[in-house]
Amino acid sequence: MNALKRLSLALLLALACAAASAEPRLSGQLQLAGSSTMAPLMTEIAKRFQTLHPEVRIAVRMGGSGRGVSDARAGTADIGMVSRALSEGERDLYGVPIARDGVAVIVHRDNPVAALSERQLVDIYTGKIVNWREVGGRDASILVLAGPPQRGSSELFVHYLRLGYEQFKAGKVVGDNAERIEAVAADAHAIVYVSLGEAERDALAGVPIKLLPAGGVAASSRSVRRGDFPISRPLTLVAKGAPTGLARDFVEFCLSSQVTDIIRTLDFVPYLD
Repeated sequence: MNALKRLSLALLLALACAAASAEPRLSGQLQLAGSSTMAPLMTEIAKRFQTLHPEVRIAVRMGGSGRGVSDARAGTADIGMVSRALSEGERDLYGVPIARDGVAVIVHRDNPVAALSERQLVDIYTGKIVNWREVGGRDASILVLAGPPQRGSSELFVHYLRLGYEQFKAGKVVGDNAERIEAVAADAHAIVYVSLGEAERDALAGVPIKLLPAGGVAASSRSVRRGDFPISRPLTLVAKGAPTGLARDFVEFCLSSQVTDIIRTLDFVPYLD
C-alpha cells in the first residue's frame, strides 16, 4: 500500500510539473504595416508563426516605411515594418532590426577585374561601358544581367546607384539568386547583382564566382552585419513602445534562428548564422 501511495504521489508530482512547465497557448491578432520590401519576408515569417500557434492571426499590409512609422505611432498597427534605420526624429519608437538587406556584384572567378567603382557600375548598367577592357579586364563584351524589378535586391541596387530600374540596359533579366549565380558561373563575361549571403555561401562551396567589394569594403555577411558594407540597410520592426504579450512573442520569434532560412531565401542577410 505504501508503495502504491508513493507511486501515486510521484505521478501527481510529475503531472503538476508538466502542467507548470507547459507554455501558455498563444492566441489573438496582430497587425503589421509598412515597408513593401519587408512585406514578403514578414508574410512568410507570419505563416510559420501561425502554423506553430493556430489560434494566432497576423495581417501584413504594405504602404512603405513611412506608413510603418505612422501606423506604429498611431497604434493602428501593432508592429511597423521599416526598411532602414530609424531617424533621429523617430527615436520615440522602439526599433528592432531583424535582418539586413545586402547586395553584392558578382563576376566569374576567372575575370581579372578585382573591383568596380560606383561610377563604373552606373556606366556598365546604363550601357556606356560595354567592354571589359574599359575597366581593366579582357577585350570582351560585357554580358549585363539584372534581377526582376520587384525583387528586394533590385530595389536596393538601383538605390545605391541612384538610378531608376528603367534606366538599366541589361542584356537579360534573370529570376532568382540561384539562377543569376548559375548564369555568371557559366559565362566568364557576365556580371550581375545578387543576395550577398547566397553568393558568399556558393563561392565558399566552390562555385566559380567572385564577389566584388563596394566602396572599398569586402562583400561579406560580416561586413553587412557590422553596417560597413555600403549596399545594405537594416530591416527594422518598430512599435510605439517595447512590445508586450503576443507582439513580444512574435518579435522574439523574428529574432530567433527559427526564421534564418526564410530570411536567406528572400535575399536578406540574417543577424544570426
